[in-house]
Amino acid sequence: MIARYFRPLAENVPGACGLVDDAASISLGIGEDLVVTTDALVAGVHFFADDAPADIAWKALAVNVSDLAAKAAAPLAYSLALALPRNVTEDWIAGFAQGLAEAQAAFGIGLSGGDTTVSPGGPLMISVTAFGTVPEGQMVRRNSARAGDLLYVTGTIGDAVLGLMLRADEADAGDWPLDEANRQFLIGRYLRPEPRITLRAALLAHASAALDISDGLAIDAGRMCNASGVHAQIDAPAVPLSPSAQMLMNAGAISAHTILSGGDDYELLMAIPLASEQVFLTDAVSCTVPVTRIGTVSRGQGLEILGENGKPLTLDRLGYDHFHS
Repeated sequence: MIARYFRPLAENVPGACGLVDDAASISLGIGEDLVVTTDALVAGVHFFADDAPADIAWKALAVNVSDLAAKAAAPLAYSLALALPRNVTEDWIAGFAQGLAEAQAAFGIGLSGGDTTVSPGGPLMISVTAFGTVPEGQMVRRNSARAGDLLYVTGTIGDAVLGLMLRADEADAGDWPLDEANRQFLIGRYLRPEPRITLRAALLAHASAALDISDGLAIDAGRMCNASGVHAQIDAPAVPLSPSAQMLMNAGAISAHTILSGGDDYELLMAIPLASEQVFLTDAVSCTVPVTRIGTVSRGQGLEILGENGKPLTLDRLGYDHFHS
């Protein structure tokens, strides 16, 4: 849809990247580029309508700042558009504003403007446009991975989809062998993602390409491959898991398929040149961001995932797709 209908509209726009990336870059003419990204969230799609308003606000801002983090952009400001159901209360709005304040403080960003309107009959809709800056010409893109690069991810993968399953009270999740602390950890990872903005300098210095994992590791890695015109191989057993997810894996309650195809992690997937690996790891440690090598990039096309036995792993679904899931 984007390629057919909207990409032609961006053909003559400098920095639009052909609409193949999560952000555009606009030259400011002062040695810096402005990085611009927009994400819209809809109740019933991206969050539950009865989630705490502070959690909804945090997520709405976090998913946009995560795009800035993947571009190695320093957060600057954001604008906010709200389409509110008629029955929204003042207490709800106060809670939403409090969540934004908490997220702003955590991410180093502030509100610059926006718009509010009514959404007759619902649902609640939130659109955030976030702005950041990078040194001129240095935005890290998703279409520049190269053969010989190593694939790294930040943090742990799969927590958010497990939190979603718990939050949705899915039948299987109700029987998972988890205590309350582990349940709340996973639900928290779904409700309040943490953009990896502190890794900015390491990305600028070392990353060939990067994107944030919003729809699932497998589908987003495939998008990097397609955009870059390369082949990638991911070693599924190397994908880092939190202790909570590992417990479920050890108990046989979940499979690697769930981890690899689950969305909402908002961790970073990065292509790092082999020659830069050791310095990148040192820089990541200094940023206190855990990173894990999960695969390699080579010539060719497409994505290959290897399972426990080193043989190709076939997934029932690669990740979340708004129009096909």
